[in-house]
Amino acid sequence: MADLSITTFKPKENGFSAIKCPMLTTTNYTVWSMRMNVLLKVHKVWEAIDQGSDDGDKSDMARAFLFQSILESLVLQVGTLATTKEVWDAIKTRNVGADRVREARLQTLMDEDERYRNHR
Repeated sequence: MADLSITTFKPKENGFSAIKCPMLTTTNYTVWSMRMNVLLKVHKVWEAIDQGSDDGDKSDMARAFLFQSILESLVLQVGTLATTKEVWDAIKTRNVGADRVREARLQTLMDEDERYRNHR
């Protein structure tokens, strides 16, 4: 399976350190959001999303992590939103419905498979 993560860089006092951000795809929103939640908490910037904090540095860092983990086409769609919380919510809105549709379709296919197996 292909590695869908990308590397971003966070300045440190004595250079740069690599930080791996999970890449959002059309099928991994739930896992992506869990991983991003942890990553943003570890870097002490989750409050820019959770509480809609307007702390400039934290908001900028959180936005940078988000932008590194989404495709350019999505950056163009959400990039002009005023707050990092709005960016997170827009990404969520675009993906939660798609996840539910996929889950419902998977359940339908599993039910059909079960019926097929029982009628053999």
